[in-house]
Amino acid sequence: MADAMEARPPSAVQKTTFTVLGICCSSEIKLIDRILNHLEGIENVSVNVLAKTATVVHDPAKAPASRIVSALNGAHLNAGIKESGRVQIESRPWPSKSVVASGALLLVALCSYVFPPLIWIALLSVTVGVLDMLRRAVAALRRCVLDINVLMVTAVFGAIGLGDYLEAASIVFLFTLAEWLEAKSTNKARVSLESLLNLAPQTAVIAETGETVHVKDIMINTIVSVKAGELVPVDGAVVAGASTVDESSLTGEFMPVDKEIGSNVWSGTTVLTGFIKVVTMAVAEDSAVARMVKLVEDAQNRRSNMEEFIEQFAKYYTPGVFLVAAGTAIIPWILGVHPLRQWIYLALVLLVIACPCALVISTPVAKACGLSAAAKMGLIFKGGNYLEALAKVKAMAFDKTGTLTEGAFEVVEVQCWEPNANIRQFLHWISSLENMSSHPMARALVEYARVRGVKPSSEVRNFNLIPGGIAGFVDDCYVKIGNAEVALSNGWLRENELRDNEAGITISYVGMVDRCIGYFCLGDQLREEAARAVQKLKKQQIHVIVLTGDSRAAAEHVQKQIGENVQVEAGLSPEGKMKKIAELKETWGLTAMVGDGINDAPALTESDVGVAMGISGSALATETANVALMSNDLRRIPEAVELARSSLRKIYQNVAMSLAVKLLFFGLAFGGLPSLWAAVVADMGTCLLVIFNSMHLLHKYGGRESSTCSSQVPQEQSINVDEFSEPLLSSERRDQDEEAPCLCCKGRSSQRER
Repeated sequence: MADAMEARPPSAVQKTTFTVLGICCSSEIKLIDRILNHLEGIENVSVNVLAKTATVVHDPAKAPASRIVSALNGAHLNAGIKESGRVQIESRPWPSKSVVASGALLLVALCSYVFPPLIWIALLSVTVGVLDMLRRAVAALRRCVLDINVLMVTAVFGAIGLGDYLEAASIVFLFTLAEWLEAKSTNKARVSLESLLNLAPQTAVIAETGETVHVKDIMINTIVSVKAGELVPVDGAVVAGASTVDESSLTGEFMPVDKEIGSNVWSGTTVLTGFIKVVTMAVAEDSAVARMVKLVEDAQNRRSNMEEFIEQFAKYYTPGVFLVAAGTAIIPWILGVHPLRQWIYLALVLLVIACPCALVISTPVAKACGLSAAAKMGLIFKGGNYLEALAKVKAMAFDKTGTLTEGAFEVVEVQCWEPNANIRQFLHWISSLENMSSHPMARALVEYARVRGVKPSSEVRNFNLIPGGIAGFVDDCYVKIGNAEVALSNGWLRENELRDNEAGITISYVGMVDRCIGYFCLGDQLREEAARAVQKLKKQQIHVIVLTGDSRAAAEHVQKQIGENVQVEAGLSPEGKMKKIAELKETWGLTAMVGDGINDAPALTESDVGVAMGISGSALATETANVALMSNDLRRIPEAVELARSSLRKIYQNVAMSLAVKLLFFGLAFGGLPSLWAAVVADMGTCLLVIFNSMHLLHKYGGRESSTCSSQVPQEQSINVDEFSEPLLSSERRDQDEEAPCLCCKGRSSQRER
């Protein structure tokens, strides 16, 4: 029986995204959940109110997409299957014909104050404008959902029952007009979000044949051609030509980056000038832009703790106020309290006040605008919870190598002490083991060996990370590479036999079983913007600490450059970094960790907010982190904190505004002051205020230009393009380019492609 179970194929489920243009606010989430969860074959439903989409995981055999669309449209939600790669945003420059007609008829009806028979025109105004609202209210009631349409329709017919035809017509017109204004005002936020989700190119041109194919059909090591004005379709390396590329869609850096043979390019970036041929390094679904799109989609669909709380509050608030309104109308009638008309009118005002739309959208709209603005800056949060958490962070830890430093190591010294091996054999052992690592140091060592004619072995067995280094079998020899602690703990060397430490130099020892067979030294440079970024974090009242597995001398060298007021901890293993994060959380509270490598993964997981650096950083680091920084510009970190704090302030402001208006009108209602139309204006007006207040985040941060120098290009993975390169333009690297003047700062800069 067990074998039969193992042989059974997995359920053929798929994920489909639907546009649901009939979504008004978060109250429709419950309606959509109830509609779809009653269908067989539905596994998960995730609704994005701002983007007006529903992402459904379903079994197409039991619940085909067409059936899901029909079920949603049965509730008049105007649903359809979202077409991939296209921005699908409902943007009506003018209100619908029914809204305009309802408003025009209301204007005529207002003349009844002069000519009373025109009052009947108000009923015609109601009839024209209420039909769509009535259909949605009936659909909601059929599923036992008390939404805004039910409340408004009840208020309209209640006003008609009281003979207040003008009030009824005013409610219909103001509500439908406010719906249009709300849709129009959120359109910019939705367009901003959709532009992020549609970054991935759909087609590519095969260089050899000139054939245009879908990117999903492109395999690794395929060569594609890209000309000026086109999007780079795949992640890869340039093998012919030269160009200038705009990478702002991914990194948020607005300065174009020059690309030549050997340079890495990323899917979704734009070729501004020139013509290049690119060899594919990853399939479309594993590209940087595909990962970014998935992160953005998941973040938008994942509800934060604040959203959950507000929705739970609204879940009881609306029925509660509905019962109060019903009691206000029924109890005076039972007790014979007069005038009864006044109590019914008050109940209708309470019904309008019962609408929780402004309160319910107060958090998701601010969250969505914050996440969209962050993505425009090259910061991808994996959910609103992490945006809120970063706003409250009290301590932040940085990895040193590849995070605070460039990670562009240069081998400055190699010493082989093994009498039975020459330097080439020594480099073979080192490069073979380091070739299995994603650490920035590893790339430098492999390249150092390659230019000396030494190729790494493909037969490395039992490779694993050890505290302070790496180990594995190379050609049946068990080799370890690590820091001074590794050399001492394994008994290879005594304290006085270690090489003297130098500022800015990293020393690693190589050993076999019980002896040290040599060492190598690498140099690294601090990132130009590191000191400014760290000091800005200090001004934001955040405790900053540097965690490194490097020597105390190397750590103190960095400390002198970024500021003596920054704490440093040296000689830490991955587990040691994780323990230090736990201590920081206990001492300071919410703690963030910024890193880029596999050895940072435990600390990133332990932290409250983990930030992974760079497009080409370790996949494990990106997977375990909560925020992905698409560029290597450290100034984005304090900007992210600033954005997170602004987003949290907007959420608090929105909630406060929504509750204040509700409480004010509750008080005024029992004082007999507000009319029905005034209650509608206040309720829908608060929705608009909440939206406009949230969209300020997009205006302030979403369009912010980078202050990054054009010489600060994303760190790239090295790739051997010798077997692909061809002489399209000049393939010779000009030595003088390494010291060419930087266009934006007019100074000297090193722009080596790594």
